[in-house]
Amino acid sequence: MQEELNFAEMRKRMVETQIIRRGISDKKVIDAFLKVPRERFVPENVKPFAYEDGPLSIGEGQTVSQPYMVALMTEALNPAYGVKTLEIGTGSGYQSAILAEIGAELYSVERKSALAERAEKVLKELGYNVRIKVGDGTLGWAEFAPYERIIVTAGGPEIPASLVAQMKEGGMMVMPVGDTFSQDLLLVRKSGGKMTKENLGGCQFVKLLGAEGWQV
Repeated sequence: MQEELNFAEMRKRMVETQIIRRGISDKKVIDAFLKVPRERFVPENVKPFAYEDGPLSIGEGQTVSQPYMVALMTEALNPAYGVKTLEIGTGSGYQSAILAEIGAELYSVERKSALAERAEKVLKELGYNVRIKVGDGTLGWAEFAPYERIIVTAGGPEIPASLVAQMKEGGMMVMPVGDTFSQDLLLVRKSGGKMTKENLGGCQFVKLLGAEGWQV
């Protein structure tokens, strides 16, 4: 019980100092971060560091992003209840939980089956309904397209054409684009069949591997 109380206090402090203080103001995003237990999405050995200001290893060469970066991407995406959303890179499932808590109708693609299975288990235990499949995220998930929102949690050399094709007219995508060491976080809008890009700043993500990303 004491451990749970500690995590709750750590979560509240993280939201106040790392998220609100840095300019995240969307109430539904803040409320989701206050509720989702980040410690459930990291390996046992790093649980004490779950709310620190940085990414954490989750195994399989992957990480769960810094809380602020998850918040920045979430706010930029402007998710809402019932909005069909595609996530590329399920990873730990933490970003998935934040979107599901807000109420997004979420479809998520993960390359690593071990990560997909672990994330699915935790999400179900917490009561979040997220459809997850193992596959090449750069190709999206055509079966349920088009999507109003797409979020890509790995950095690619360019925006995959398959993801653009699966975006609904008027839809938005958030994705890190750049080289293998650093990227720019882009907010992409689809209007009139054309794409407009807004640079939200520099970032560093693991590589987006696949047919339309970095080659495996």
